[in-house]
Amino acid sequence: MGELINYIKDSFDELRDHVTWTSMMELQKMTVVVFVFSVIFALIIWLADTILSEVFELYFDLL
Repeated sequence: MGELINYIKDSFDELRDHVTWTSMMELQKMTVVVFVFSVIFALIIWLADTILSEVFELYFDLL
């Protein structure tokens, strides 16, 4: 049990003292970038789905 407690304690020490955390300003900028690209990608997928569904509908109407 003591080994587990030491492991957890060492993990927290590592996170506090040796990990470089991103600044809040940079984190907000990157979040906006991810959000914008996610919306753009969703719109592209929606557009492709709409176009392909119309193409397939015209194709099957001809049959």
